[in-house]
Amino acid sequence: MSVWLPSAPCTPGACVEPTGPAATLPRAVLRLTAVTALLLGGIMLLPLGRRIPAGPVRWWCRAIVRAAGVRVRVVGPTAPAGGVLLVANHISWLDIPLLAAVRPARMLAKTEIRQWPVAGPLVARSGVLFIERDRLRALPDTVARIAGALRAGAAVTAFPEGSTWCGRARGTFRRAVFQAALDAGVPVQPVRIHYRRSDGAASTVPAFVGEDTLLASLWRVATARGLVAEVEVRDVIPPGSHHDRRSLARAAELSAGPGVHREPHRT
Repeated sequence: MSVWLPSAPCTPGACVEPTGPAATLPRAVLRLTAVTALLLGGIMLLPLGRRIPAGPVRWWCRAIVRAAGVRVRVVGPTAPAGGVLLVANHISWLDIPLLAAVRPARMLAKTEIRQWPVAGPLVARSGVLFIERDRLRALPDTVARIAGALRAGAAVTAFPEGSTWCGRARGTFRRAVFQAALDAGVPVQPVRIHYRRSDGAASTVPAFVGEDTLLASLWRVATARGLVAEVEVRDVIPPGSHHDRRSLARAAELSAGPGVHREPHRT
């Protein structure tokens, strides 16, 4: 098992429900075309990295989710400025643009992405922090690099469960990344992501789990009707409130878990 990315038991066959009422074929194709165009446009702008203002980044991220046919609802306080570690549960590829819509941040990504043709070098230039998933010896250096980015005032986004889950089941938050927040003395911003149908019932259609392929997941989302992505920004955990990474990770996990969260709605 990887120190960073443990596996989850969720699989498409066991956990992902049927799409239900489906969008028409032309509409689904149009959605996929729009998502692809937005992604390609974003890839071309990746070398600009942190020089792009936050406002356009948020708009672009929301646009990707909406182009896929998913409505977005964000509730809760605004994420703090300056160095902050954003952590959330992980269900879908949609989670990445949804978190960036809360606050643009430097992402943690597996180091293998560096080797991808075209996209790899562009992603590297965008400020992504790479992790070596299977090298325990690399852990202190990776934590130090994350802490350095946080000290410099960057927001860093992580999915501490280490793997995608279907949304009905969830994983435990791994502790390593929280050591970086402790070392840098920055707050932790828990976020809960969940997906619903238009009638309010929970949906696993957007889940990207197990042996699922990205294309299959994209098509499942594009052909679904009435999906809603709900992003709950929970109360920030201030620096100094927890003195070890175990208790900090546990507090963030509990905060990002299910529960009633009543805050003013913001779009």
